[in-house]
Amino acid sequence: MKKITLLTPLLFLLIASCRDSREGLVPFVPVNITINVNEPTFFNLTVPTGWVYITGGSRGIIVYRKSQTEFVAIERHSTFEPQNNCAVSVESSNLILKDPCSDSKWLISDGSIVNGPASRPLLQYEVVFQDPFLYVNN
Repeated sequence: MKKITLLTPLLFLLIASCRDSREGLVPFVPVNITINVNEPTFFNLTVPTGWVYITGGSRGIIVYRKSQTEFVAIERHSTFEPQNNCAVSVESSNLILKDPCSDSKWLISDGSIVNGPASRPLLQYEVVFQDPFLYVNN
């Protein structure tokens, strides 16, 4: 009986920690988007540091051009209390993404946290660039 008694709290902790690791995550939404960066709609993506909002993901996606050959695609759904469904937006500096609900901020270049209360980076999607097409998926 002692083995069962000792294993029960450990099993409970294991189950609780698995449950906790899923809490607070942005909902999964399948993404499979193709963008032709030469189309007028995506004019801002023709130069490094350009960005656009696109439809997709949970609350929308921000596509940012880091260099001539490198792009990032970041989910707009805030990682701070994601159940609130707040969408981040690009600040006037064009460098920072801000959650209007919590005032949390992230870098547009990689979705890393600048300041909280958020404690998780923004979700990034896989991006493949085969000029002029940009493929965004998860």
